[in-house]
Amino acid sequence: MEAFVDIAPRTKIVALTGAGISAESGVPTFRDKGGIWQQYDVMAVATPEGFERDPRLVWRFYNERRKHAKLVQPNPAHYALARLEQLLPEGNFALITQNVDGLHRKAGSKSIHHMHGELAKVRCTVCHAVREAPEDLPDLPRCPCGGLLRPHVVWFGEIPFDMDKLYQLVEECRLFLIVGTSGMVHPAAGFVAHAKTSGAVTVGVNLEPPENRFYIDHFYQGKAGEILPGLVDHWVQCLKS
Repeated sequence: MEAFVDIAPRTKIVALTGAGISAESGVPTFRDKGGIWQQYDVMAVATPEGFERDPRLVWRFYNERRKHAKLVQPNPAHYALARLEQLLPEGNFALITQNVDGLHRKAGSKSIHHMHGELAKVRCTVCHAVREAPEDLPDLPRCPCGGLLRPHVVWFGEIPFDMDKLYQLVEECRLFLIVGTSGMVHPAAGFVAHAKTSGAVTVGVNLEPPENRFYIDHFYQGKAGEILPGLVDHWVQCLKS
């Protein structure tokens, strides 16, 4: 493994996390062998059209995912990112996650941008109000206004949340860290190229080289839960020196 890259106290860091970091906590991935999309028809349970056609089926799928998310716990990689945020000056760290499971929040991260939404939130299809909903829900939950609720997640064919803000964060960072992503899912897969062309050093941690490996300056292959704590320990020493 190559030596860890250094940082300075004023280094602005943006981290992007994908399914791989949560897989180490027992959250099923989507595209890997035995993943969710090999077990379910994506068009039936993760598209606006599928929800319009059979909302009960979609809610049964997401209620199962919500129940499973309550049982899993953060792993050392989640805690390492939370620790890094605590060590850096306020405003110098942002976490962008493609995951909807809430594990970063459980680990103590604060500056989280859930670009694909959150399982523990719902949105009304009529009044569009968004609220926390950690409780168990029926298969056809309703808003106080009477409208049908939907999971507050981004489905295929929908635009991820706050893209303008996310691109701004990526453009302004000096180190862009990618953890547990395949580099296949856009627009998130394009962030690393945007960071690199904006002058950032790019760092990747993943079990396998991602599809966008070409844009990663320093790549560490292996489990995030084993590599990331050591990387953060190294950065702690950089900040102290």
